[in-house]
Amino acid sequence: MPSTHQNMNAFDDKVVLITGGGAGIGRSAAVMFGGRGATVVVTGRREAPLQALASAHPKTGYIVADVAAAADAARCVEETVARYGRLDVLVNNAGAGAILPLAAAQFEQIVDIFNVNVIGPSLLATAALPHLRAAGGTIVNVSSTFGHKAAPALSHYAASKAALEHLTRCWALELAPLGIRVNAVAAGPTETAFLSERMHLTPAQIEEVTQQERARIPMARRGVPDDVATWIVAVATPGGWMTGQVISVDGGLNIS
Repeated sequence: MPSTHQNMNAFDDKVVLITGGGAGIGRSAAVMFGGRGATVVVTGRREAPLQALASAHPKTGYIVADVAAAADAARCVEETVARYGRLDVLVNNAGAGAILPLAAAQFEQIVDIFNVNVIGPSLLATAALPHLRAAGGTIVNVSSTFGHKAAPALSHYAASKAALEHLTRCWALELAPLGIRVNAVAAGPTETAFLSERMHLTPAQIEEVTQQERARIPMARRGVPDDVATWIVAVATPGGWMTGQVISVDGGLNIS
């Protein structure tokens, strides 16, 4: 595991934009980037957690935005650059999903998942591209174990994350000549509010799912946000040589 005690000033004078940064993995990554010198901008749909994070960390700003809204992608990048003059790292962290058996799949649910997990990151990357090129920056996409591991009732969520992983590889090839690196961190089951707020599960369903996950994970526990955020920060560190890779951080679930 990369050490958060190494290169503590690696992000001095760098600006990092993180979608879905008000809680969970995104919030943890924001704090870690800030601890290593970065100015951080977090986005999300709810202002209260974003404001709380910004209040606790002076070098953190926020923008209320919906990653699924096409107009918000360009606005987030424009506001970030207008405030801080540059953009060095884009972290596409915001995610959507559902326990969605094929027999129950509805148009609106499928569109919502792909808007957040595929279209939003694509539009953000497009808007950020000139600034990342100027900075020699990097994109980090946050995927899931299920982007490359099949599971029943997760087909559309899994397919959207598989798409994000392949976008990662294609962008890496396309953008390498511009000096931009693109990688993904595929998170396993993590102790966040994702199951309740994004998957819309009941407390009883959450308990059932988490028990099943712990039993399937070789390391015998679900992750915590810092487990994943550590790798997001590591692959974004300036001067790296790695690009086009998907790193699984899931306690071994992807090989089980």
